Amino acid sequence: MTVRELIVLGTASQVPTRQRNHNGYLLRWDGEGFLFDPGDGSQRQLLRSGAAASDITRICITHFHGDHCLGVPGIVQRISLDRVPHTVHAHFPSSGSHFFERLRYASAFYDAADIKEEPITGDGRLAQGKFGTLEAYELDHGIDSFGYRLTEPDGHRMLPDKLEEHGIQGPQVRTLQEKGELNGIRLEDVSEPRKGQKFAFVMDTRLCDNVYELADQADMLVIESTYLARDTKLAGDHGHLTAQQAARVARDCRVRKLVLTHFSQRYEDPAEFHAEAAAEFDGEIVIAKDLDRVPVPKRSTGP
Repeated sequence: MTVRELIVLGTASQVPTRQRNHNGYLLRWDGEGFLFDPGDGSQRQLLRSGAAASDITRICITHFHGDHCLGVPGIVQRISLDRVPHTVHAHFPSSGSHFFERLRYASAFYDAADIKEEPITGDGRLAQGKFGTLEAYELDHGIDSFGYRLTEPDGHRMLPDKLEEHGIQGPQVRTLQEKGELNGIRLEDVSEPRKGQKFAFVMDTRLCDNVYELADQADMLVIESTYLARDTKLAGDHGHLTAQQAARVARDCRVRKLVLTHFSQRYEDPAEFHAEAAAEFDGEIVIAKDLDRVPVPKRSTGP
């Protein structure tokens, strides 16, 4: 059984509050675990969420401000302590490689982790596998910052009645999927197109073209909304978005589920973010809370 969900480890910008931990997000995507921007306290939040260090297969850091990376030491050391058997790939802006090294080796520990550092040097593909394609695109935040986009390739959904009609069963189904034809029966004869899913992760940035590139037709968009519209100038001055801007991006990019997060401590009522976003976007809106589990939407059946 496959699981696709976002586990929210923290939602605060800049500093944690009594209700909100520093940033941190674990995307469970079938057998993969993408850990985005582990801020301070992420190791404990991971434990509280019911997830484990062994769930992590990739660490994806958008930029090296502390609220997006100060949890790296604890996460790396926990991966070692738990003797996680697989390689964990680490993606981060190449200009911050010295920061990642300091974080990775912040204190003495027995280093048993297989961490493969893969710095980002520019826009484009980072990795490809059964999970799909992982890409990064540069954002506008004052220091080098990248957003991430995960794209599953389009495929086919097998139709049981058609398989039965043509007498295809058991291992023959996989053979047909791999080869595209079996005994004169084409894959198209016993299946229907299945649209691949898309996930986008956009943190600290002003509005720029790559925000839209990342968000385009995403099934789930996780995006910062540090400020409300009444503080739009302040957001721009500090390289951030408002909930209104994030919602307009979701609307214009035909996003299915919008997850707002990275909230400034100046605001006390999360309902304000929802109200502002809902005025611009009529899709599903989630105002992220610490330890939420947010499912990726079921596959779209539309065009």
